[in-house]
Amino acid sequence: MKNLYRIVSVLIIACLSSARAEVPEAMDPRMPHILSLEERAAVTDAWLKERLDAIVGPLMRREGAQMWILVAGEYNEDPVAKTMLPATWLSARRTTVLVFFHDRENDTVERLAVARYPVADIFPSAWDPETQPDQWKRLGEIVAERDPETIAVNVSKTFPLADGLSAAMEREVRGALGDYADRLIERPGLALGWLETRIPAEMEAYPTVVRIAHAIIAETFSESSMTPGVTTTNDLRWRLRQRVADLGLDVWFHPSVHIQRRKDEAFSIQNMGLDEGEVIRPGDFLHLDFGITYLRLNTDTQHHAYVLRPGETQAPKGLRDGLAAANKVQDALTREFAVGLTGNELLTRARRRALRSVKKPSIYSHPIGYHGHGAGPWVGMWDNQETAGARGDRPVYPNTAWSIELNAEADVPEWDGQSVRFMTEEDAYFDGETVRYLDGRQTEITLIPRLDALRR
Repeated sequence: MKNLYRIVSVLIIACLSSARAEVPEAMDPRMPHILSLEERAAVTDAWLKERLDAIVGPLMRREGAQMWILVAGEYNEDPVAKTMLPATWLSARRTTVLVFFHDRENDTVERLAVARYPVADIFPSAWDPETQPDQWKRLGEIVAERDPETIAVNVSKTFPLADGLSAAMEREVRGALGDYADRLIERPGLALGWLETRIPAEMEAYPTVVRIAHAIIAETFSESSMTPGVTTTNDLRWRLRQRVADLGLDVWFHPSVHIQRRKDEAFSIQNMGLDEGEVIRPGDFLHLDFGITYLRLNTDTQHHAYVLRPGETQAPKGLRDGLAAANKVQDALTREFAVGLTGNELLTRARRRALRSVKKPSIYSHPIGYHGHGAGPWVGMWDNQETAGARGDRPVYPNTAWSIELNAEADVPEWDGQSVRFMTEEDAYFDGETVRYLDGRQTEITLIPRLDALRR
């Protein structure tokens, strides 16, 4: 096993060389170094130990939970429990019950696995089947021995990521607890807080994860990946999937590539990417939506490109102005971030600010991290600019990552005043004071072919 510090140093150096806050991202970024599977396992396991030590105790105090029980059934894991498994555990083994107990007198958190096996060296096994053959009775004994005032479980009607306790497993837990079942409480804030909170070590590497996604997009939006008049949008979708697979990475949704062009029908977000593929032509305005998973962290990016017509050296001014309007909506949103605001309050403030300079802004941003559509408050929905309902009522917390997703609709004079949507999405980090983009943001439309290619 290579030295972990050397591995982390490689990540940090790559991040420092590529991460730039509040500046345009590189048009053709170089592909960063990608760790081997063994190296990735060493990094994610080190992060997991640090996260368990740093995050769980404060969360349990904040949420008023003295015990927290998570049940991971093999192949049907609680999404929170799944993120607590080491890299070599691709799934839970049989039924794995994880228990956290907050010792309030000593202000420490005990971690236990009510399972046949210890979970690596992070959850020691607290069940000996030879002594107590019944796993659920052993769980009841552990609870009685510690006599917690409150016992949290992952049940939530609002947030699926915090609703990981299945109906059958809940019956088992209640039966095991006996009289202690009256102390069960639903605390979705535990699950959401664990999933949304990023530690410093993760944030040192996250810019590199985003840079990899940006490099793949740059390769896709280039003359080397398409031939106007021949290549289709579906070709590019599958090229993205194949490139990610060839790099040994994963996507968390099928990529979307679609076209807006002059004298085209009105664009519909609802139908985005559902066509079987259109042939790309000179003069097309392309949109791409793409996300990868690396080191258990996810990206979510939407970029635009323009296919130059013969004799053109830049996109029409109306398209360039439209992207600038979308950048203004981004600024309106990121400037309104504040700890304690709910997602719905943030939406209202951001839209009020955006409407000062943009006629038709639309905001539908979300947290990102262990999941692409991550744990935390929603900030608008593409089909509702008034509220995200109960999912928008959760407050914003510091040390969280976000997908700044939105659009601005603008008329393009060069296209006879046709209305065009400029859809942007960039990954960012909120430290409690400011929002910074992890690898810059798109402020210029990518040209196909690149100008340097035209000069050759």
